[in-house]
Amino acid sequence: MLDAGTQTQLKSYLERATQAIEIVASLDDSKASGEMQALLKDVAAASPLITVTQSRDDQQRKPSFSVNRPGESTGPRFAGLPMGHEFTSLILALLQVGGYPPKVDEAVLEQIRALDGDFEFEIYISLSCHNCPDVVQALNLMAIQNPRIRSTMIDGALFQDEVKERQIMAVPTVFLNGAEFGQGRMSLEEILAKIDTSGVEREARKIAAKAAFDVLIVGGGPAGATAAVYAARKGIRTGIACERFGGQVLDTMGIENFISVQETNGPQFALALEAHVRSYDVDIMNMQRAKALVAQTGPGKDLIEIQLESGATLKSKTVILSTGARWRNINVPGEQAYKNKGVAYCPHCDGPLFKGKRVAVIGGGNSGVEAAIDLAGIVGHVTLIEFDTALRADAVLQRKLHSLKNVTVFTHAQTTEITGDGHKVNGLIYKDRSSSALHTVEIEGVFIQIGLVPNTDWLKGTVELSRHGEIVVDARGQTSVPGVFAAGDATTVPFKQIIIAAGDGAKAALGAFDHLIRTSAPVPEMAAVLAD
Repeated sequence: MLDAGTQTQLKSYLERATQAIEIVASLDDSKASGEMQALLKDVAAASPLITVTQSRDDQQRKPSFSVNRPGESTGPRFAGLPMGHEFTSLILALLQVGGYPPKVDEAVLEQIRALDGDFEFEIYISLSCHNCPDVVQALNLMAIQNPRIRSTMIDGALFQDEVKERQIMAVPTVFLNGAEFGQGRMSLEEILAKIDTSGVEREARKIAAKAAFDVLIVGGGPAGATAAVYAARKGIRTGIACERFGGQVLDTMGIENFISVQETNGPQFALALEAHVRSYDVDIMNMQRAKALVAQTGPGKDLIEIQLESGATLKSKTVILSTGARWRNINVPGEQAYKNKGVAYCPHCDGPLFKGKRVAVIGGGNSGVEAAIDLAGIVGHVTLIEFDTALRADAVLQRKLHSLKNVTVFTHAQTTEITGDGHKVNGLIYKDRSSSALHTVEIEGVFIQIGLVPNTDWLKGTVELSRHGEIVVDARGQTSVPGVFAAGDATTVPFKQIIIAAGDGAKAALGAFDHLIRTSAPVPEMAAVLAD
């Protein structure tokens, strides 16, 4: 099952395990079970600490296996072959069950161990989903730390009957004790916040008690991370408050244009960003959503306040806003009603759930055409709809698109409605902008790829925004409010690219530092007194 290189790499990783690991498999006569049996044989051969046995429990999904400490049965379970992006999830489960400590703060581990209740998590994934492993790994860790927590990864492509019965149209989708718990990317902190509200309150009190910062960065994407590094290197008190470290990068699949990094993906890039920031003295406050900025001027009122949704308030001498952007909605009837029920935004994540089906892609720029090309290799047919009179994607992408036999392109077409049967998408209505005639396309999924909108709603009335909602900045990253700077995709800076956001973050940090120097310099009269 595993090639020689992967087998060698796995053996190297498993040398870190110090305790016995027991894998218990539930198999049948299917081809998938045969593949799982071959994989587990290779895994066992990679470490003398691992044994594989077969369960006689007919109640478990087949094929599946659990990773346990000897004599226990509560370890994480994999229903399906954990290859692709999920191979890392398997390695981490093996290491953590085998005694290798997870890279998580001890306070978080104690919070997991102290959870009171029985929690049965089921995570439906696709092996091509780059958001799914984070959720699987977080819940696996929880299951390893607390015997009252169970976690099962389920490959939706393998267990299609369950996917159909539970009407799962997006991954990852998580069920808790049989009820839907959440969809999309979720960090360990987000999951804990949903099931342990007392932990949220404790964290809010802890944050509210923090001393004022010299530079407080709101947002943890490439712009915010770079700003933090540049600020911390100046030796000033630096903090980051962010909803999720990594930001929109976490939802990006391939990155091939960041100079010096020939090829990577969003989640890996985000991990590298966080590791770089943590190498400096930066106070990272994750899972914190900003709701208001309050800037006061006058004697004794030189601190800027950032109010958080948790109820806490942070204060700082300067602030850098780097809140990034989110997927833009088309705002037509049916979009919100069928979100994650056929309406999707990530073809890499959700594409495999539509295998052999008919889907539409809305948007004819690079992202839309790339999505259509990607989906054409999975689904039965792709209909691409572009509002403009012609596609706007690069010529090379257009040539590839038009070479595909299962793709139909409609230009000068306006999507007016996404239809469904009350449970899932069944069609799309578009208007021919030349004739105003309405047409219906029968589909089972819609992938919306029309760009991004800045995350600046919470700033209305405080800093100047453009008509598109972007933060207006000057050449130094300064906003309309003294001491408040901004960087990245949330600003008026053109060309929303990772490398541009990173450069913006550096510029804003230097601008904030310059502001601190100039505003903290003694006035001439005071300087004379100090000289005496």
